[in-house]
Amino acid sequence: MKYLISGGGTGGHIFPAVSIANALREQDPNCEILFVGAEGRMEMKRVPDAGYNIVGLKVQGFDRHNLLKNVSVLWNLFWSMRKVRRVIRSFRPDVGIGVGGYASGAAMKVAEQMGIPVLIQEQNSFAGVTNKMLAAKASCICVAYEGMERFFPKEKIVITGNPVRQNLFSSTIDRTEAFRHFGLNEGVPTLLVIGGSLGARTINQSMIGGIETLRKAGVQVIWQTGSYYYKQCVEAVKEPGPKIKITEFVKRMDYAYAVADVVISRAGASSISELCLLGKASILVPSPNVAEDHQTHNARALSDRGAAILVTDAEAVSKLVDTAIALLSDDEQRLSLQTEVLKLALPDSANKIVAEINKLTKR
Repeated sequence: MKYLISGGGTGGHIFPAVSIANALREQDPNCEILFVGAEGRMEMKRVPDAGYNIVGLKVQGFDRHNLLKNVSVLWNLFWSMRKVRRVIRSFRPDVGIGVGGYASGAAMKVAEQMGIPVLIQEQNSFAGVTNKMLAAKASCICVAYEGMERFFPKEKIVITGNPVRQNLFSSTIDRTEAFRHFGLNEGVPTLLVIGGSLGARTINQSMIGGIETLRKAGVQVIWQTGSYYYKQCVEAVKEPGPKIKITEFVKRMDYAYAVADVVISRAGASSISELCLLGKASILVPSPNVAEDHQTHNARALSDRGAAILVTDAEAVSKLVDTAIALLSDDEQRLSLQTEVLKLALPDSANKIVAEINKLTKR
């Protein structure tokens, strides 16, 4: 069997795509998998690192503020779709799998036009433009939230959840070793701060402004700044000290989650799925800079059910750190959040999606 997988731009698209590929390869080690991504985006590095071949397209999003810039966007899209057509003729995939992002729109649209069955996977509670565009011709639509018939044909929807990084769920993780890995102490309230794969400006600003408050509260912190903000954060804090671990990227996220009593995070779909599956008490700060404000919809899907605390981007600088300290000192509220968020977990998502892919190949 041959599978064409497309999507990317952020870790929120790449992690599910790679997880689906891994599940397909586990089912059939002899299958062939080819990715299609956007040139210059992080999938062009992360996908080969995961052991898969990838073809890059020169695609980007439409500029809604300067329409003249879209002339080049449309030109690049035209040539990208021609390139995909050549790739499909050469590779001859049995199924196309789209997980969202600029490249996914071009690749899956051409696959649909060429009569290849297409499965799309929507990670968010508010559907993205790309997947809404592909839905009419798609054969199957895998989602993570209920109520998605607002966006997609009801008869095509299958609730599977979002595939996540499987290395986070090892039953052999030693919590003592995890604390030792970060040079932190067991028994001390521990806060994990993650702003997504590229970082989050508002979360980082909130941490910079509240670092002394955290120190005085006796809280130890693992703070992932993202590549864009690392230098700025280190310079602002000057002396992080033994309890404040500042890093550009956390390589051992399994260890980070294991030691965290509370997690501060953006509300991307992959991050939320991980928090649900791991049963972590969290404070979600939705990014305002995403299409259709989908992160706020994701966060509310949890906060409305008492499964997370929602702090808006606008109020984060003034209240995020205080909210984290209050939650770290409230055992009852943390336990309640952990209990409720576990109820929303949808485990084994990658294999559920593979089961739907198998139906398409038999069809």
